[in-house]
Amino acid sequence: GVKFRGYRRMSKETTIKTQLPKLRFPEFMDMGKWEENILGCVSDVRDGTHDSPKFYRTGRLLITSKNLLPNGELDLVNANLISEQDYKQINKRSKVDIGDIIFGMIGTIGNPVRVRTEGYAIKNVALIKQKKELLNSYLVQFLNSEYIAREFSILNSGNSQKFISLGKIRSLSFPTPPITEQQKIADCLSSIDDLITAQAKNLELLNDHKKGLMQQLFPAEGETVPKLRFSEFRGAPEWGKKSLGEIAVFCKGKGLPKSAITHEGRNLCIHYGELFTKYTEVINTVKSRTDLNDGCLFSAENDVLMPTSDVTPNGLAKACCIKSKGVILGGDILVIRPDRQTVNGEFLARLIRNLEQKVLQLVSGSTVFHLYASSIDKLALLIPVHIEQQKIADCLSSIDELISAQIKKLETLKAHKKGLMQQLFPVYN
Repeated sequence: GVKFRGYRRMSKETTIKTQLPKLRFPEFMDMGKWEENILGCVSDVRDGTHDSPKFYRTGRLLITSKNLLPNGELDLVNANLISEQDYKQINKRSKVDIGDIIFGMIGTIGNPVRVRTEGYAIKNVALIKQKKELLNSYLVQFLNSEYIAREFSILNSGNSQKFISLGKIRSLSFPTPPITEQQKIADCLSSIDDLITAQAKNLELLNDHKKGLMQQLFPAEGETVPKLRFSEFRGAPEWGKKSLGEIAVFCKGKGLPKSAITHEGRNLCIHYGELFTKYTEVINTVKSRTDLNDGCLFSAENDVLMPTSDVTPNGLAKACCIKSKGVILGGDILVIRPDRQTVNGEFLARLIRNLEQKVLQLVSGSTVFHLYASSIDKLALLIPVHIEQQKIADCLSSIDELISAQIKKLETLKAHKKGLMQQLFPVYN
Protein backbone atom coordinates (compact mmCIF):
# COMPACT_ATOMS: atom_id res chain seq x y z
CA GLY A 1 0.00 0.00 0.00
CA VAL A 2 0.94 3.66 -0.19
CA LYS A 3 2.51 5.12 2.95
CA PHE A 4 2.66 8.81 3.79
CA ARG A 5 5.05 10.08 6.40
CA GLY A 6 5.22 13.40 8.19
CA TYR A 7 1.77 13.89 9.70
CA ARG A 8 0.68 13.46 13.30
CA ARG A 9 -2.60 12.09 14.60
CA MET A 10 -4.71 14.46 16.74
CA SER A 11 -6.91 13.45 19.66
CA LYS A 12 -10.64 12.81 19.28
CA GLU A 13 -11.37 15.43 21.94
CA THR A 14 -9.52 18.13 20.01
CA THR A 15 -11.40 17.21 16.81
CA ILE A 16 -14.80 17.54 18.43
CA LYS A 17 -14.07 20.87 20.13
CA THR A 18 -12.31 22.65 17.26
CA GLN A 19 -13.47 20.84 14.09
CA LEU A 20 -9.83 20.24 13.27
CA PRO A 21 -8.85 17.10 11.35
CA LYS A 22 -7.63 14.01 13.19
CA LEU A 23 -4.49 13.97 11.04
CA ARG A 24 -2.36 17.10 10.58
CA PHE A 25 1.11 17.63 9.14
CA PRO A 26 3.64 18.51 11.88
CA GLU A 27 4.44 21.97 10.57
CA PHE A 28 0.82 23.02 11.02
CA MET A 29 0.16 21.57 14.47
CA ASP A 30 0.59 24.96 16.20
CA MET A 31 -1.25 27.07 13.64
CA GLY A 32 -4.61 26.91 15.42
CA LYS A 33 -8.02 25.92 14.22
CA TRP A 34 -9.24 26.15 10.67
CA GLU A 35 -11.13 29.30 9.66
CA GLU A 36 -14.84 29.05 8.85
CA ASN A 37 -15.55 30.38 5.35
CA ILE A 38 -18.46 30.83 2.95
CA LEU A 39 -17.66 29.42 -0.51
CA GLY A 40 -19.10 32.44 -2.36
CA CYS A 41 -16.85 34.77 -0.33
CA VAL A 42 -13.56 32.97 -1.05
CA SER A 43 -14.24 31.73 -4.61
CA ASP A 44 -15.93 33.11 -7.73
CA VAL A 45 -18.99 30.84 -8.07
CA ARG A 46 -21.10 31.03 -11.26
CA ASP A 47 -23.15 28.63 -13.35
CA GLY A 48 -23.67 27.78 -17.01
CA THR A 49 -26.52 28.66 -19.31
CA HIS A 50 -30.16 28.25 -18.29
CA ASP A 51 -31.26 28.12 -21.93
CA SER A 52 -31.64 24.98 -24.04
CA PRO A 53 -29.52 25.48 -27.16
CA LYS A 54 -30.17 23.43 -30.27
CA PHE A 55 -27.98 20.36 -30.79
CA TYR A 56 -26.11 19.57 -34.00
CA ARG A 57 -24.07 16.70 -35.46
CA THR A 58 -20.99 18.90 -35.53
CA GLY A 59 -20.04 21.91 -33.45
CA ARG A 60 -18.83 22.86 -29.98
CA LEU A 61 -19.13 20.65 -26.90
CA LEU A 62 -21.80 21.40 -24.28
CA ILE A 63 -20.99 19.88 -20.88
CA THR A 64 -23.86 19.11 -18.47
CA SER A 65 -24.07 17.28 -15.13
CA LYS A 66 -24.30 13.91 -16.90
CA ASN A 67 -20.83 14.44 -18.38
CA LEU A 68 -19.14 14.74 -14.96
CA LEU A 69 -17.75 11.36 -13.95
CA PRO A 70 -17.23 10.15 -10.35
CA ASN A 71 -13.49 9.70 -10.99
CA GLY A 72 -13.00 13.43 -11.60
CA GLU A 73 -12.89 13.11 -15.38
CA LEU A 74 -15.08 14.57 -18.12
CA ASP A 75 -17.05 12.37 -20.51
CA LEU A 76 -16.47 14.30 -23.74
CA VAL A 77 -17.49 11.40 -25.98
CA ASN A 78 -21.19 11.60 -25.05
CA ALA A 79 -21.43 15.39 -24.82
CA ASN A 80 -23.91 17.19 -27.07
CA LEU A 81 -22.74 19.61 -29.76
CA ILE A 82 -23.96 23.21 -30.17
CA SER A 83 -23.36 26.00 -32.67
CA GLU A 84 -20.40 28.37 -32.53
CA GLN A 85 -22.83 31.25 -31.91
CA ASP A 86 -24.41 29.56 -28.87
CA TYR A 87 -20.97 28.58 -27.61
CA LYS A 88 -19.76 32.19 -27.66
CA GLN A 89 -22.99 33.47 -26.08
CA ILE A 90 -22.82 31.00 -23.17
CA ASN A 91 -19.14 31.75 -22.58
CA LYS A 92 -19.79 35.47 -22.16
CA ARG A 93 -21.01 34.68 -18.62
CA SER A 94 -19.39 31.36 -17.82
CA LYS A 95 -16.19 30.72 -19.76
CA VAL A 96 -14.40 27.65 -18.43
CA ASP A 97 -10.64 28.03 -17.94
CA ILE A 98 -7.97 25.49 -17.01
CA GLY A 99 -7.83 25.13 -13.22
CA ASP A 100 -11.53 25.92 -12.71
CA ILE A 101 -13.85 23.45 -10.95
CA ILE A 102 -17.19 22.40 -12.43
CA PHE A 103 -19.80 20.80 -10.15
CA GLY A 104 -23.09 19.07 -11.03
CA MET A 105 -26.25 20.93 -9.96
CA ILE A 106 -29.17 19.07 -11.57
CA GLY A 107 -29.75 15.31 -11.81
CA THR A 108 -26.18 14.44 -10.86
CA ILE A 109 -25.20 16.43 -7.77
CA GLY A 110 -21.47 16.87 -7.25
CA ASN A 111 -18.85 14.83 -9.13
CA PRO A 112 -16.50 17.83 -9.07
CA VAL A 113 -14.00 18.06 -11.92
CA ARG A 114 -10.90 20.24 -11.92
CA VAL A 115 -10.62 21.43 -15.51
CA ARG A 116 -7.56 20.38 -17.53
CA THR A 117 -8.79 21.25 -21.04
CA GLU A 118 -10.72 24.17 -22.52
CA GLY A 119 -13.02 24.66 -25.49
CA TYR A 120 -16.53 23.80 -24.28
CA ALA A 121 -19.59 25.50 -22.80
CA ILE A 122 -21.54 24.44 -19.68
CA LYS A 123 -25.17 23.94 -18.64
CA ASN A 124 -26.62 22.70 -15.33
CA VAL A 125 -23.22 22.85 -13.63
CA ALA A 126 -21.65 25.30 -11.21
CA LEU A 127 -18.38 26.95 -12.20
CA ILE A 128 -15.92 27.73 -9.40
CA LYS A 129 -12.98 30.02 -10.19
CA GLN A 130 -10.07 30.33 -7.81
CA LYS A 131 -9.34 33.46 -5.78
CA LYS A 132 -6.47 34.13 -3.40
CA GLU A 133 -8.04 32.71 -0.23
CA LEU A 134 -8.84 29.18 -1.46
CA LEU A 135 -6.89 26.88 -3.79
CA ASN A 136 -8.95 24.92 -6.29
CA SER A 137 -6.46 22.03 -6.02
CA TYR A 138 -7.50 21.77 -2.36
CA LEU A 139 -11.19 22.61 -2.90
CA VAL A 140 -11.76 19.85 -5.48
CA GLN A 141 -10.57 17.30 -2.89
CA PHE A 142 -12.69 18.84 -0.14
CA LEU A 143 -15.77 18.76 -2.40
CA ASN A 144 -15.35 14.97 -2.52
CA SER A 145 -15.17 14.63 1.27
CA GLU A 146 -17.85 13.18 3.54
CA TYR A 147 -18.18 16.61 5.17
CA ILE A 148 -19.44 18.09 1.88
CA ALA A 149 -21.52 15.02 0.99
CA ARG A 150 -23.44 15.36 4.26
CA GLU A 151 -23.75 19.13 3.91
CA PHE A 152 -25.30 18.89 0.45
CA SER A 153 -27.48 16.00 1.61
CA ILE A 154 -28.99 18.37 4.20
CA LEU A 155 -29.38 21.18 1.67
CA ASN A 156 -31.11 18.87 -0.79
CA SER A 157 -33.34 16.99 1.68
CA GLY A 158 -37.01 16.87 0.78
CA ASN A 159 -36.51 17.50 -2.94
CA SER A 160 -38.06 14.93 -5.25
CA GLN A 161 -35.68 15.91 -8.06
CA LYS A 162 -32.00 16.16 -7.31
CA PHE A 163 -31.15 19.84 -7.52
CA ILE A 164 -28.82 22.28 -5.77
CA SER A 165 -29.29 25.98 -6.45
CA LEU A 166 -26.35 28.26 -7.16
CA GLY A 167 -27.29 30.31 -4.08
CA LYS A 168 -26.98 27.24 -1.85
CA ILE A 169 -23.60 26.38 -3.32
CA ARG A 170 -22.40 29.94 -2.76
CA SER A 171 -23.66 29.89 0.84
CA LEU A 172 -21.88 26.64 1.71
CA SER A 173 -20.07 27.09 5.03
CA PHE A 174 -16.94 25.03 5.69
CA PRO A 175 -13.67 25.14 7.68
CA THR A 176 -10.56 26.09 5.71
CA PRO A 177 -6.86 25.79 6.66
CA PRO A 178 -4.15 28.31 5.70
CA ILE A 179 -2.98 28.34 2.05
CA THR A 180 0.23 26.45 2.81
CA GLU A 181 -1.71 23.68 4.53
CA GLN A 182 -4.25 23.59 1.70
CA GLN A 183 -1.38 22.99 -0.75
CA LYS A 184 0.12 20.23 1.40
CA ILE A 185 -3.21 18.38 1.65
CA ALA A 186 -3.87 18.84 -2.08
CA ASP A 187 -0.42 17.49 -2.99
CA CYS A 188 -0.84 14.48 -0.69
CA LEU A 189 -4.25 13.49 -2.08
CA SER A 190 -3.44 14.28 -5.71
CA SER A 191 -0.43 11.95 -5.50
CA ILE A 192 -2.83 9.14 -4.61
CA ASP A 193 -5.09 10.23 -7.47
CA ASP A 194 -2.13 9.82 -9.83
CA LEU A 195 -1.61 6.26 -8.57
CA ILE A 196 -5.32 5.49 -8.92
CA THR A 197 -5.30 6.85 -12.49
CA ALA A 198 -2.27 4.74 -13.36
CA GLN A 199 -3.84 1.58 -11.89
CA ALA A 200 -7.12 2.29 -13.70
CA LYS A 201 -5.17 2.65 -16.96
CA ASN A 202 -3.45 -0.69 -16.33
CA LEU A 203 -6.84 -2.30 -15.76
CA GLU A 204 -8.16 -0.79 -18.99
CA LEU A 205 -5.13 -2.13 -20.90
CA LEU A 206 -5.65 -5.61 -19.44
CA ASN A 207 -9.32 -5.61 -20.43
CA ASP A 208 -8.41 -4.43 -23.93
CA HIS A 209 -5.78 -7.17 -24.16
CA LYS A 210 -8.33 -9.80 -23.15
CA LYS A 211 -10.86 -8.50 -25.68
CA GLY A 212 -8.29 -8.55 -28.46
CA LEU A 213 -7.09 -12.01 -27.49
CA MET A 214 -10.62 -13.42 -27.58
CA GLN A 215 -11.01 -12.10 -31.12
CA GLN A 216 -7.85 -14.03 -32.02
CA LEU A 217 -8.57 -17.25 -30.10
CA PHE A 218 -12.05 -17.80 -31.59
CA PRO A 219 -12.68 -18.08 -35.35
CA ALA A 220 -13.88 -14.93 -37.10
CA GLU A 221 -17.14 -14.90 -39.04
CA GLY A 222 -16.81 -17.19 -42.06
CA GLU A 223 -13.64 -18.87 -40.74
CA THR A 224 -13.29 -22.37 -39.28
CA VAL A 225 -10.02 -21.91 -37.35
CA PRO A 226 -8.87 -18.98 -35.16
CA LYS A 227 -6.16 -16.54 -36.26
CA LEU A 228 -4.15 -17.39 -33.15
CA ARG A 229 -3.68 -21.07 -32.36
CA PHE A 230 -1.40 -22.68 -29.78
CA SER A 231 1.66 -24.34 -31.33
CA GLU A 232 0.57 -27.90 -30.58
CA PHE A 233 -2.67 -27.38 -32.52
CA ARG A 234 -1.25 -25.71 -35.62
CA GLY A 235 -2.05 -27.95 -38.54
CA ALA A 236 -4.76 -29.72 -36.54
CA PRO A 237 -8.21 -30.24 -38.13
CA GLU A 238 -10.67 -27.37 -38.48
CA TRP A 239 -13.07 -26.73 -35.62
CA GLY A 240 -16.22 -28.85 -35.89
CA LYS A 241 -19.61 -27.28 -36.60
CA LYS A 242 -22.29 -28.04 -34.04
CA SER A 243 -25.48 -26.47 -32.79
CA LEU A 244 -25.77 -25.85 -29.04
CA GLY A 245 -28.63 -28.33 -28.91
CA GLU A 246 -26.36 -31.07 -30.26
CA ILE A 247 -23.80 -30.79 -27.48
CA ALA A 248 -25.94 -29.96 -24.43
CA VAL A 249 -29.26 -30.50 -22.69
CA PHE A 250 -31.25 -27.66 -21.14
CA CYS A 251 -33.14 -27.13 -17.92
CA LYS A 252 -34.34 -24.13 -15.95
CA GLY A 253 -33.75 -22.98 -12.39
CA LYS A 254 -36.58 -23.06 -9.86
CA GLY A 255 -38.20 -20.04 -8.27
CA LEU A 256 -37.35 -19.76 -4.56
CA PRO A 257 -38.53 -17.47 -1.77
CA LYS A 258 -36.32 -14.45 -1.09
CA SER A 259 -35.24 -15.92 2.25
CA ALA A 260 -33.65 -18.83 0.40
CA ILE A 261 -31.42 -16.61 -1.72
CA THR A 262 -29.30 -14.94 0.95
CA HIS A 263 -28.98 -15.42 4.68
CA GLU A 264 -26.39 -14.04 7.11
CA GLY A 265 -24.14 -12.95 4.27
CA ARG A 266 -23.86 -16.43 2.72
CA ASN A 267 -24.71 -17.31 -0.86
CA LEU A 268 -27.36 -19.99 -0.56
CA CYS A 269 -28.23 -20.07 -4.22
CA ILE A 270 -27.51 -18.23 -7.44
CA HIS A 271 -30.12 -15.66 -8.34
CA TYR A 272 -30.46 -14.77 -12.04
CA GLY A 273 -29.76 -11.09 -11.34
CA GLU A 274 -26.29 -12.01 -10.09
CA LEU A 275 -25.38 -13.21 -13.58
CA PHE A 276 -25.50 -9.53 -14.59
CA THR A 277 -23.96 -7.91 -11.53
CA LYS A 278 -21.73 -10.37 -9.68
CA TYR A 279 -20.32 -13.08 -11.89
CA THR A 280 -18.25 -13.05 -15.07
CA GLU A 281 -17.40 -16.03 -17.27
CA VAL A 282 -16.55 -18.36 -14.39
CA ILE A 283 -18.25 -18.97 -11.03
CA ASN A 284 -15.61 -20.72 -8.94
CA THR A 285 -17.10 -21.39 -5.48
CA VAL A 286 -20.53 -20.73 -4.07
CA LYS A 287 -21.65 -22.04 -0.68
CA SER A 288 -24.84 -24.02 -1.02
CA ARG A 289 -27.70 -24.73 1.35
CA THR A 290 -28.52 -28.33 2.11
CA ASP A 291 -31.86 -27.97 3.90
CA LEU A 292 -33.79 -27.04 0.74
CA ASN A 293 -34.37 -30.11 -1.37
CA ASP A 294 -37.97 -30.16 -2.53
CA GLY A 295 -38.39 -28.55 -5.93
CA CYS A 296 -34.80 -27.26 -6.14
CA LEU A 297 -32.50 -27.55 -9.13
CA PHE A 298 -28.85 -28.14 -8.21
CA SER A 299 -25.85 -27.31 -10.35
CA ALA A 300 -23.51 -29.86 -11.86
CA GLU A 301 -19.84 -29.15 -12.48
CA ASN A 302 -19.37 -27.77 -16.01
CA ASP A 303 -22.89 -26.24 -16.20
CA VAL A 304 -23.26 -23.01 -18.15
CA LEU A 305 -25.80 -20.53 -16.77
CA MET A 306 -27.58 -17.76 -18.67
CA PRO A 307 -30.35 -15.35 -17.61
CA THR A 308 -33.65 -16.01 -19.37
CA SER A 309 -35.20 -12.54 -18.99
CA ASP A 310 -34.16 -8.90 -18.69
CA VAL A 311 -35.52 -5.42 -19.34
CA THR A 312 -32.83 -4.92 -22.00
CA PRO A 313 -31.77 -7.59 -24.51
CA ASN A 314 -28.00 -7.05 -24.18
CA GLY A 315 -27.77 -8.70 -20.76
CA LEU A 316 -29.10 -11.98 -22.09
CA ALA A 317 -25.80 -12.88 -23.76
CA LYS A 318 -24.15 -13.29 -20.34
CA ALA A 319 -22.96 -16.87 -19.97
CA CYS A 320 -21.21 -18.17 -16.84
CA CYS A 321 -19.67 -21.58 -16.17
CA ILE A 322 -20.16 -22.79 -12.61
CA LYS A 323 -17.37 -24.95 -11.18
CA SER A 324 -19.29 -26.06 -8.06
CA LYS A 325 -21.81 -28.87 -7.96
CA GLY A 326 -24.83 -28.93 -5.66
CA VAL A 327 -25.52 -25.18 -5.74
CA ILE A 328 -29.19 -24.21 -5.84
CA LEU A 329 -30.10 -22.43 -9.08
CA GLY A 330 -32.89 -19.86 -8.75
CA GLY A 331 -35.64 -19.01 -11.19
CA ASP A 332 -35.11 -17.31 -14.58
CA ILE A 333 -31.80 -19.11 -15.06
CA LEU A 334 -31.29 -21.15 -18.21
CA VAL A 335 -29.04 -24.11 -17.41
CA ILE A 336 -26.99 -25.46 -20.32
CA ARG A 337 -25.57 -28.85 -19.39
CA PRO A 338 -22.97 -29.96 -21.97
CA ASP A 339 -21.44 -33.42 -22.29
CA ARG A 340 -18.37 -33.16 -20.01
CA GLN A 341 -16.37 -35.62 -22.14
CA THR A 342 -16.53 -33.49 -25.28
CA VAL A 343 -17.26 -29.90 -24.15
CA ASN A 344 -15.48 -27.78 -21.54
CA GLY A 345 -18.10 -25.60 -19.82
CA GLU A 346 -15.73 -22.69 -19.24
CA PHE A 347 -14.76 -22.68 -22.93
CA LEU A 348 -18.44 -22.84 -23.89
CA ALA A 349 -19.36 -19.89 -21.65
CA ARG A 350 -16.60 -17.77 -23.19
CA LEU A 351 -17.56 -18.87 -26.70
CA ILE A 352 -21.21 -17.88 -26.14
CA ARG A 353 -20.14 -14.46 -24.83
CA ASN A 354 -17.96 -14.04 -27.91
CA LEU A 355 -21.05 -14.73 -30.07
CA GLU A 356 -23.09 -11.99 -28.40
CA GLN A 357 -24.61 -10.60 -31.60
CA LYS A 358 -25.78 -14.04 -32.73
CA VAL A 359 -27.30 -14.71 -29.30
CA LEU A 360 -29.18 -11.40 -29.37
CA GLN A 361 -30.80 -12.40 -32.67
CA LEU A 362 -32.46 -15.27 -30.77
CA VAL A 363 -33.98 -13.00 -28.08
CA SER A 364 -37.74 -12.31 -28.16
CA GLY A 365 -40.00 -9.75 -26.49
CA SER A 366 -40.60 -6.00 -26.54
CA THR A 367 -41.00 -4.64 -22.98
CA VAL A 368 -39.32 -7.57 -21.20
CA PHE A 369 -36.91 -9.64 -23.26
CA HIS A 370 -36.64 -13.42 -23.05
CA LEU A 371 -34.20 -16.11 -24.10
CA TYR A 372 -35.68 -19.59 -24.43
CA ALA A 373 -33.95 -22.96 -24.70
CA SER A 374 -36.06 -23.69 -27.79
CA SER A 375 -34.37 -20.73 -29.50
CA ILE A 376 -30.78 -20.88 -28.29
CA ASP A 377 -30.48 -24.61 -28.99
CA LYS A 378 -30.15 -23.58 -32.66
CA LEU A 379 -27.11 -21.38 -31.96
CA ALA A 380 -24.37 -22.41 -34.42
CA LEU A 381 -21.00 -23.10 -32.84
CA LEU A 382 -17.49 -24.03 -33.91
CA ILE A 383 -15.89 -26.45 -31.40
CA PRO A 384 -12.29 -27.74 -31.32
CA VAL A 385 -11.14 -30.93 -29.59
CA HIS A 386 -11.50 -30.96 -25.78
CA ILE A 387 -7.79 -30.45 -25.05
CA GLU A 388 -7.71 -27.30 -27.20
CA GLN A 389 -10.85 -26.03 -25.46
CA GLN A 390 -9.09 -26.47 -22.11
CA LYS A 391 -6.00 -24.65 -23.34
CA ILE A 392 -8.06 -21.64 -24.46
CA ALA A 393 -10.04 -21.61 -21.21
CA ASP A 394 -6.84 -21.74 -19.13
CA CYS A 395 -5.26 -18.92 -21.14
CA LEU A 396 -8.22 -16.60 -20.63
CA SER A 397 -8.52 -17.61 -16.97
CA SER A 398 -4.92 -16.52 -16.37
CA ILE A 399 -5.78 -13.08 -17.76
CA ASP A 400 -8.89 -12.97 -15.57
CA GLU A 401 -6.66 -13.57 -12.56
CA LEU A 402 -4.48 -10.61 -13.55
CA ILE A 403 -7.58 -8.47 -14.01
CA SER A 404 -8.94 -9.52 -10.60
CA ALA A 405 -5.61 -8.68 -8.95
CA GLN A 406 -5.58 -5.29 -10.69
CA ILE A 407 -9.15 -4.57 -9.55
CA LYS A 408 -8.12 -5.41 -5.97
CA LYS A 409 -5.15 -3.03 -6.18
CA LEU A 410 -7.41 -0.28 -7.46
CA GLU A 411 -10.00 -0.87 -4.74
CA THR A 412 -7.26 -0.86 -2.08
CA LEU A 413 -5.93 2.50 -3.30
CA LYS A 414 -9.42 4.02 -3.36
CA ALA A 415 -10.11 2.75 0.16
CA HIS A 416 -6.76 4.16 1.32
CA LYS A 417 -7.60 7.57 -0.10
CA LYS A 418 -11.08 7.52 1.42
CA GLY A 419 -9.65 6.69 4.84
CA LEU A 420 -6.99 9.36 4.52
CA MET A 421 -9.58 11.99 3.56
CA GLN A 422 -11.57 11.12 6.68
CA GLN A 423 -8.44 11.92 8.68
CA LEU A 424 -7.23 15.00 6.79
CA PHE A 425 -10.60 16.80 6.73
CA PRO A 426 -12.72 17.67 9.80
CA VAL A 427 -15.53 15.32 10.70
CA TYR A 428 -19.11 16.58 10.45
CA ASN A 429 -20.42 17.54 13.89
